[in-house]
Amino acid sequence: MHLNTDSFTVSGKILVIDDEKFITKSLKQHLQKDGHEVLTADNGEQGLEEYRENAPDITILDLNMPGIGGIEVLQEIKSCNKDAVVIVVTAYTDIETAVSTIKSGAYDFVEKPFELDRISILIRKALESIRLKREVTYLREEKYNRYKFSNIVGRSEALKEVLDVAKKLAKSDVSPILIQGESGTGKGIIARTIHYQGPRASESFVEVSCTDRSESLMENELFGYEKDAFADAKSAKKGLFELVGRGTIFIDHIADMKKSTQAKVLRALEDKSFRRIGGVADIRFNVKIIATTDNAKLEKALAAGSFREDLYYNLKVCPIMIPPLRERRDDIIPLALYYMGVFNTEFKKNVTSISEEAQAILTAYDWPGNIRELKNVIERIFILEDTEVITPELLPKSLAG
Repeated sequence: MHLNTDSFTVSGKILVIDDEKFITKSLKQHLQKDGHEVLTADNGEQGLEEYRENAPDITILDLNMPGIGGIEVLQEIKSCNKDAVVIVVTAYTDIETAVSTIKSGAYDFVEKPFELDRISILIRKALESIRLKREVTYLREEKYNRYKFSNIVGRSEALKEVLDVAKKLAKSDVSPILIQGESGTGKGIIARTIHYQGPRASESFVEVSCTDRSESLMENELFGYEKDAFADAKSAKKGLFELVGRGTIFIDHIADMKKSTQAKVLRALEDKSFRRIGGVADIRFNVKIIATTDNAKLEKALAAGSFREDLYYNLKVCPIMIPPLRERRDDIIPLALYYMGVFNTEFKKNVTSISEEAQAILTAYDWPGNIRELKNVIERIFILEDTEVITPELLPKSLAG
């Protein structure tokens, strides 16, 4: 299947299986004019052979043929590829037959005689659906490969301990999880890695930040609302607890969450159910919750009474505390070298090493901005300097104290 960007049409490989040669010839000529590659087969046996050899994007299948019947061919195709798109056509239609074919996995059901333009429309819709599904699969596989524990850079014992806990939590599918650490320590990366290396990897991962969000906006986003729940609620809206399904909701900066919202989140976590704003019915949910926060900010909020202790204890059943970079200095040079590789590719440069003197300065510095600050220092050198070796004079003066 390929996309024609000039005409914005999608073309594909189509297999037509029908014992009526007039039908196969007509469909072949018509679909070829639409830009598709078309294969044909006169019976079920030949059709299955063509399917296995050529892996078409879409199969148009007659239901009533001598030899292997259409339902059996459909079931065999679906056993080869559960995502196969099969459009069934037949002159003998009834509700029972239509239900049977759809249950067997048919994409759609068309009666003979049919208009060729209707088949063209079905093909376009099916190819667009396939394209979108493949894009989603590609993106999920890309994120699965990006967010692996083996991709997290560092060699310190402190980081190894964090990753050991995170791997166990990912494997167990426990929820909720609270990840604490200073700004820039990589809390978001750990959260994503837990999701994409866990049993929910094929499901959605949705991030919502509590920073600068009003109480009503946050509650609407998480729980949704019923029609007429408030002045602007012209229709009902599902919140993330419903929309995400079996996926993960990543609540960032949870220490900034307003207290009334905290109460509703606590009830949801305890009861595994919630109500839409303005609703009266409890709705069960099965999302995984991963929350992150700056530990100092959370401690301050707890002391001030602006963050509920009962919610905190509910969240911290399985906590992860990521130490700041100054407490895992063995990770500084590996991280610097990693970002060198990233920026060599991005800026098409060839910075090969960091001098021993520069390494000593980088390792001695306390990095209050943690990994984010280190990344920015390396990126600045790539932007401003033309060098193969990072030396002390290329580092910001502030690093030397």
